[in-house]
Amino acid sequence: MLVLAAFAAAAALLLSSAGAALAAAPDTPGGDQEKTPFYFGGVITNADQAVPDVTVSVNGNGFEAKTVTDAEGKWRLYVPEKDAYTLVIDEDTLPQGVIVDPAQLPEGLQPKQGTTGEFEVEFGLTNTKIVNLFLGAGERTTQSFADQLAVRLVNGLNFGLLLALASMGAALIYGTTGLSNFAHGEMVTWGALVALVFSTFWQLPLWLGLTAAVLGGAALGLAMDAGLWRPLRRRGLGVVQLMIVSIGLSLTLRYIYQYFIGGSTYQLAGSSPAPFEWGPISLSYIDLISMGVSIVVIFGVAYFLLRTRMGKATRAISDNPQLAAASGINVDRVIRIVWVLAGALAAISGVLWAYFRPGVSWNMGTQMLLLIFAAITLGGLGTAFGALLGSLIVGVVVEVSTLWIPSDLKYAGALVVLIIILLVRPQGLLGRKERLG
Repeated sequence: MLVLAAFAAAAALLLSSAGAALAAAPDTPGGDQEKTPFYFGGVITNADQAVPDVTVSVNGNGFEAKTVTDAEGKWRLYVPEKDAYTLVIDEDTLPQGVIVDPAQLPEGLQPKQGTTGEFEVEFGLTNTKIVNLFLGAGERTTQSFADQLAVRLVNGLNFGLLLALASMGAALIYGTTGLSNFAHGEMVTWGALVALVFSTFWQLPLWLGLTAAVLGGAALGLAMDAGLWRPLRRRGLGVVQLMIVSIGLSLTLRYIYQYFIGGSTYQLAGSSPAPFEWGPISLSYIDLISMGVSIVVIFGVAYFLLRTRMGKATRAISDNPQLAAASGINVDRVIRIVWVLAGALAAISGVLWAYFRPGVSWNMGTQMLLLIFAAITLGGLGTAFGALLGSLIVGVVVEVSTLWIPSDLKYAGALVVLIIILLVRPQGLLGRKERLG
């Protein structure tokens, strides 16, 4: 427990350096909307002239609201809680021949691919978010169904690869210990937070922040096993008891993160760069690096599991821990290495997730946790390669499903696929049949 306490103290010192800026909100009308403490607002102008009667809507988390700009081009939309939402400018209500000027968008705000008037928006430290939009000459672009499908397939592959890093680590933990680690999402968040503190708050070189994130993730995995999980295993706690402990650990870490960095979303250095265009597909250099890094790391994990003695020992413990121990394998040592590896993989996934979203927030890992479990279950419990396959399927389904369902429900699409496959093949795609009882 001393190791875990020391790590917690170091984490507190690291996170306590976080700072944030406050934003002021203009006095804009809210129409007849139900007033809440949280709202988005702004002004829409064209050539320094206010643009009235433009329809602006916001949706997310099952909520939707709509308003129009007043004579001064001002608008305000109240929402029930601080969270991520989609802001939509109805381009049919804009003056003829103009669009939202991408060259004059606020920093960090980029239109969704294939649109010029849809944006992902989130609150900062305050309860208000101001989004001033400027119009400029241009043509409104539309994409065919085939183009939209191609875009979402590529995005799904990108998301699936980064999801696979976290899922493979969680699958290795489950395979060697039988633990469904509900704190794995916080291990993902930790990697992004360490990178944020080093590269943004302390303004150190990005490569140093990324290195610190990987090392920090490995250290967190080591501290968790040495300070908590190994002592609990030695006390003979059952799988269900360990799972409940992991839920408590998840809640504890999550709100420690929130205490130190607040509820804001922060951007890592170089986030939201200008994309490259390949026909309908739009990818930034960060997207290309993300997919490249994911593929290299996945091949590295595969080599570790298939070609190294420690990797073969890991697979042996996953198959039969009692037989592995009887054959001379140091089970505790292998599990310790698995935790270190899982922590490093989760940290890398967290950094890539922060660039994909984009942004770092205190609960970002929690948003991924359900998808991690879905990928592991879909591919086959306890197998890293099953988690890889399941992650790719989940990533593609999540992104492609937005062609037919609202983006708020896209994660539900992955769960529907999971249910359907498990009804047909309960052991998962790469899992083995086991007799119960």
